[in-house]
Amino acid sequence: MLIPAEHWGEDIAIDDSLVEYNLSAIKEKIAHYNNVKIIAVTKYFGLKAIESGYKAGIRDFAESRAIESIDKINQLPQIIKDNAIFHFIGHLQSNKVEKVVRYFDVIHSVDSLKIAKAISKAACSINKREKILLQLNNAGETQKSGYSKEQLEIDFPEIISLDGIEVIGLMNMAPLAAQEVELHRLFSDVKEFRGFLEKKFQVTLPELSMGMSDDYQVAVQEGATMVRIGRKLFT
Repeated sequence: MLIPAEHWGEDIAIDDSLVEYNLSAIKEKIAHYNNVKIIAVTKYFGLKAIESGYKAGIRDFAESRAIESIDKINQLPQIIKDNAIFHFIGHLQSNKVEKVVRYFDVIHSVDSLKIAKAISKAACSINKREKILLQLNNAGETQKSGYSKEQLEIDFPEIISLDGIEVIGLMNMAPLAAQEVELHRLFSDVKEFRGFLEKKFQVTLPELSMGMSDDYQVAVQEGATMVRIGRKLFT
């Protein structure tokens, strides 16, 4: 079920038992792969989705629109705010960086040196070390944000030297229409490039944020450590 953008964030009814069932089914499908974190993408839904996910045992939640998601987080019960980890997965604009750094624990969508520097500045101002992933657009989709491998290799040494941030890995969004063979190639390429960066710059990048509702099973086969799932959890 696709949710029109104009209805994102509406507090529609969420069936707690359905969320539990869906989560169990997803876990079963990736049970052979160790240490894969399921991140519940709640950007399409209201507070009830986060609350239902939390009841089901989920502790990682992802949002993509800064102002709307911060308002949502502020309305959550204190126990969820204290114990959940919030991931920002949307395109991050410079004027929203300070707010996102204050409210989000992990930013998956860092796609330029300029944004990395802004995150560094904002994090240092509140004595925080922000975890970030660098978004790789290895499919070359012009309508999507993200680094080319060539530009990321150029910017990477400066990014990892910035104060106030911890680069923990790479993020990727595969084309919606990609066939399974192409998905395997793209996800494998991200993992291979992660290995290249680790070797060349003598760093450890433990996380690969790859795979969504329609392609997460392929992503985990190719090394994803984080999968971002919304529709398959909540509908």
